[in-house]
Amino acid sequence: MRYPSIDKLLEVVDSKYKLSILAAKRARQIEAGSKVQMDKPRSVKPVGIALEEILAGKLDVKY
Repeated sequence: MRYPSIDKLLEVVDSKYKLSILAAKRARQIEAGSKVQMDKPRSVKPVGIALEEILAGKLDVKY
């Protein structure tokens, strides 16, 4: 099973489309050199780290 699960992420963000846009934007920021807001992320890839940050509540998910 993938971490974090889509079910838990959709409890934080109300739409899977909004979730994908938010994760993609944050992943681009991480690739560009932005500091990761998690102490020890489980994922090594930018998209996985972005999803972990969303689940942990480290990002503002309101548009």
